[in-house]
Amino acid sequence: MAVRTTQQQRDRFRSAGPKQELEPVRRLERPGLACFVVVFCLYACLAWRAWEPEESAGPLNWYTSFFWSLPILSSSLGLAGVVVQRRRRRVAPPLEEAPGRVDDLLIVVVPTVARLDNVVALERVVRSFLRQLPEHFSQVRVDVVIEEGSPGTDDVARLASHPGVRVITVPRRYSTERGTRFKARANHYAHELRVRDGEAKDDVWVLHMDDDTAVGPDTATALAGFINRQATAGPDVRHLAQGVLAFPRELAASRLLWLADAVRPGCDLSLFAATTGRGSPRIGLHGELLLVRASVEAEIGWDFGPCAIVEDAQFALEFCARYPARSEWFTGRSYGAAPANLRDFLRQRERWSWGLLSLVTDRAIPYRRRALLLTMVAVWASAPLQHPAIPLVLAVVLADASTGPVSPLIIPLWSLNIAFCVWLYWEGLKVNADASARAQRAWWEPAALVVLLPLFALWEAAGIARGLTKFLRGSDRSFTVITKSG
Repeated sequence: MAVRTTQQQRDRFRSAGPKQELEPVRRLERPGLACFVVVFCLYACLAWRAWEPEESAGPLNWYTSFFWSLPILSSSLGLAGVVVQRRRRRVAPPLEEAPGRVDDLLIVVVPTVARLDNVVALERVVRSFLRQLPEHFSQVRVDVVIEEGSPGTDDVARLASHPGVRVITVPRRYSTERGTRFKARANHYAHELRVRDGEAKDDVWVLHMDDDTAVGPDTATALAGFINRQATAGPDVRHLAQGVLAFPRELAASRLLWLADAVRPGCDLSLFAATTGRGSPRIGLHGELLLVRASVEAEIGWDFGPCAIVEDAQFALEFCARYPARSEWFTGRSYGAAPANLRDFLRQRERWSWGLLSLVTDRAIPYRRRALLLTMVAVWASAPLQHPAIPLVLAVVLADASTGPVSPLIIPLWSLNIAFCVWLYWEGLKVNADASARAQRAWWEPAALVVLLPLFALWEAAGIARGLTKFLRGSDRSFTVITKSG
């Protein structure tokens, strides 16, 4: 049952939770291009001066010319997203600055394994919903979805004492028509309850969040602004929206891994802005900070079969097929935690690569739907072969120290790829720092980030290689739930 919040309830929601709870109020700034331009020019000049024509290119020259040029596909798409985003925000200020009240029902869905090491983060997250969302939404409900018999069931049950929080327990015997497992199964069970309760309507919105991703005032403002705009959008109405994932430093167990995860908000500002922001999330979606109209979700559902471990990406492909040009991207952020340790970082990337490779090679999905995602995944899956350590090893084996391109025409491609890679981390670090209690970057953080980029790239490549190995072996799918350091 939906809870219509009164002013008295809203005041009680705001007072709930620890006083040290993060409440970022800064608006996300327009991404800069200075870093990209500087790195591009510097690398291009150095590479051009170092290049020397050879009588015949060796195998190592051809290797680097091919694999180091591959990312131009994703780099170009990401750069296009940045340019479009900058142009839009220069022409007009963000429309969510004065969103007004929203009368539509907002249901926040938070699936959790309710593991004891995740309960603290879950409580922080739920309290953020209760404190921030009623400011702009007249009707809010938080659905925490757990599995029957979860170890933290009693702790989760205590959250239901707050007005507007409902705990949904997925029975052990529950199975979907197609045998879906893991998080998608929990999402589908909650979706079926909404359909049964008559909530699969156009004026009901579902906000999907992870059990470590909180919201702030900027999130609530952006969500309300987007929903209110749809009432007057006419033929341009949107049914789905996604914002930016941010990772405050206070929630990170490891500062090193916090720096390594800067790439994720960087991708939101570029690649996802270019696809989801242009109306069609063809390269996927995040499972958190995902807002979708309840009637649309009811049509698609989450029953994607037992092999689905990247259900958010599969939902995105289905959405594109049924509702082309009907998604949006907004500047509100979620506030989550980076992986607690390197093992979890690798396992997270392993699951992503494993699941995406399985999805893009699924012939049951028409090729035209997965074409762009297939291209992006192919580039991403080749990351282990793109790392600079591989040519160094090959140089020793082949007794050939030349790693230059076979033609100087390739130098601009390499320069663009290097510059975009540095930009992803540089801008992502700005987002993560701005989302933190101390908004300024420490003097050493940008320098450390640039110096450590080869190490971070190695970690990313290692996680992808692990997922690729499991995909090629045809291992049984598993859904890894990492520790939430928040």
